[in-house]
Amino acid sequence: AGGGGHRPVRVWCDGCYDMVHYGHSNQLRQARAMGDYLIVGVHTDEEIARHKGPPVFTQEERYKMVQAIKWVDEIAPGAPYVTTLETLDKYSCDFCVHGDDITLTIDGKDTYEEVKTAGRYRECKRTQGVSTTDLVGRMLLMTKAHHSNIDEDLDYRKHTDNFGKGPKGHSPWTGVSQFLQTSQKIIQFASGKEPQPGDTIIYVAGAFDLFHVGHVDFLEKVHQLAEKPYIIAGLHFDQEVNRYKGKNYPIMNIHERTLSVLACRYVSEVVIGAPYAVTADLLDHFRVTLVCHGMTEVVPDKDGSDPYEEPKQRGIFQLVDSGSNLTTDLIVQRIIKNRLEFEARNQKKEAKELAVLEAMRRLEEEKH
Repeated sequence: AGGGGHRPVRVWCDGCYDMVHYGHSNQLRQARAMGDYLIVGVHTDEEIARHKGPPVFTQEERYKMVQAIKWVDEIAPGAPYVTTLETLDKYSCDFCVHGDDITLTIDGKDTYEEVKTAGRYRECKRTQGVSTTDLVGRMLLMTKAHHSNIDEDLDYRKHTDNFGKGPKGHSPWTGVSQFLQTSQKIIQFASGKEPQPGDTIIYVAGAFDLFHVGHVDFLEKVHQLAEKPYIIAGLHFDQEVNRYKGKNYPIMNIHERTLSVLACRYVSEVVIGAPYAVTADLLDHFRVTLVCHGMTEVVPDKDGSDPYEEPKQRGIFQLVDSGSNLTTDLIVQRIIKNRLEFEARNQKKEAKELAVLEAMRRLEEEKH
């Protein structure tokens, strides 16, 4: 700028953001840290179907989901699948950021080739231990092994090794690995903001499993209930969620769910392993003004009591209709319905990645 001021650095990210998980959020967090303003391009259903296969979520759901991530300043709906200099210029972005894995077009080209050549590409570290492929695998399996200590569940092991894999080799980007939670990661995701005088402290509790657009709709509605809302989300431990949800829920373990919820712009604080019954101690400790629950069924506590008895007695309990009927169950059903297409999609993806690895290896050999 003419006055010698600092021109804000504008950063671009793009993707399908189909099943948004903390790996995506972590990429956007890192990208935002490289500049002052982050614009995220989200592809249309049509584009994704052409290059990858059918998305699980509609474009409207995906736009809303990305917009709810707290490091995103703006979204660009209908962004082209291949990132070009023209797109960066259109949104006045200095460079684009992508994780250190490869994304390929339908004909096997690197989608970031043009911006890399022009020196307007930055890389961020991929989050270990999570991928959409892995989450889909957990859902298709419906086994508890992914959040228990049993190493020997061979059925699960066999499946993680085979899920969506072609008969040849392993691509390092499509594999399944273990997520390792650290205090540093929680600090990076947490807002670190304490409630201020005049804030309305609102408590919500649940599994928040596979954090999705139904959760976002609910939290946004809760956020609108006060002028200065401070929302605390209580996350139940895995065993507790399994008690009231059954099957192999939760799909994500408590550490993964914590990061997913912390990434949401409407949430100020998370209680990791909150008690199932909302107790007087909890309400007093956090000075809670209001307790909200969505329209989903409330399962009684182990002793048959209502977990919301205390806030109801205090007259601070409120049901909130998010207007969305999307649940984790419905998402799992969508995935299972698309199961065969997903498996075919992953095999194609892996085959393309392996072809690129092979080409890179050959290039290296020719150099020597």
